[in-house]
Amino acid sequence: MRELSVIGVRVELPTNQPIVLLREVEGDRYLPIWIGAVEATAIAYEQQGVKPARPLTHDLLRDLLQALSAPLKAVEIVELKDSIFYADLLIGDSVRVSARPSDAIALALRVGAPVRCAEKVLDEAGIIIPDEQEDEVEKFREFLEQVRPEDFAS
Repeated sequence: MRELSVIGVRVELPTNQPIVLLREVEGDRYLPIWIGAVEATAIAYEQQGVKPARPLTHDLLRDLLQALSAPLKAVEIVELKDSIFYADLLIGDSVRVSARPSDAIALALRVGAPVRCAEKVLDEAGIIIPDEQEDEVEKFREFLEQVRPEDFAS
């Protein structure tokens, strides 16, 4: 397993499909995952420190895990099958629950849990952005500083 950092979310054009972009903490590969608008909003809210008046589903899950004294230890993206990513929530010492990566990432951000990815998934879907395209990544970071969660609403 390789640890990833969450770079952020953006809308891929021309399809208007949101993606979450992750990057190896100790490596050069990026992992783009296409996600739903609701999950993109949940990730963007947390990254921007937006606190909704009422808890979102991921906030509820965080609060439920806390109330049950069942800490989320990590999120692991474990498989890529037929262009669909699969993830697990590692809860407490021995519980593993299957989850969509987008939901798992939104929850991990809320509790400060690490996001990891299986080497075989990174080998298959990870991309290396050449130095000349690093400028694009910087533009993406600037975009993330200006985007609002409402931009992902359908």
